[in-house]
Amino acid sequence: MSDVLTEILAAKQSRLSRGEYAARPGTPARPSDGGAFAASLRGPGTRILAEFKAKSPSAGTLLTNADGKLESLGLHYRRGHAAAISVVTEEDHFGGDPSWVPRMKAISGLPVLMKDFFFDERQLDFAVSLGADAVLLIVRALGEADLLRLRRAAADRGLAAIVEAHGALEIRRAAAVAPEVLGVNARDLATFHTDLGSLDAMAREIPPGPVRLAESGIKTRADIERLAAAGYEAFLVGETLLRAEDPEEELRSLRG
Repeated sequence: MSDVLTEILAAKQSRLSRGEYAARPGTPARPSDGGAFAASLRGPGTRILAEFKAKSPSAGTLLTNADGKLESLGLHYRRGHAAAISVVTEEDHFGGDPSWVPRMKAISGLPVLMKDFFFDERQLDFAVSLGADAVLLIVRALGEADLLRLRRAAADRGLAAIVEAHGALEIRRAAAVAPEVLGVNARDLATFHTDLGSLDAMAREIPPGPVRLAESGIKTRADIERLAAAGYEAFLVGETLLRAEDPEEELRSLRG
């Protein structure tokens, strides 16, 4: 694993050890619905998973006062017809906040991915207590046994899983656990360098079954058309929307 990924997982483990991810009591106002999330990325037309995040190790700050802009962005994404919303909740390196998940679901009415670094079933229970519809499982961060265990545990809790791969070998490992969505990330976690062109060939490695999701580096409608021609069915877009003067109009433009 890269130094950055190792640091992120260590910080996450420290928070878990301090009991920060204890499941919240009661039933969330909008309970988890993994089926709705998976269906949202299988519909007709260009299906965009629009991302909300404050910052990243590669891009720096993307949103100042992100907490105060969540509802506004959520409405932009709804009106721009995003298929679903990815909410980055990792605190130490991405400036996220788990409380954003129920808020985003409430304001947007769309299925929500809790995008974080999951390696423990207690985190899945926490995600369910927030009403998350899907979680991210990163192949590079998990051994084969842990990946399969967490994939099954997510399904048992009604959560969809995006299993994220970087390269052909990881795609095979991801496909082996039969996720609803198989994401291929153009950003190499070892260097945090993004190579959108690398996604073209990797689409051919994904077997039939899961939704093929292209992640990172998507900036234009032409990027989406090229990736769709390569075989991708859904597209995660973050920085392009977050930096746009009019995120709703940008989203409409990306959808064509």
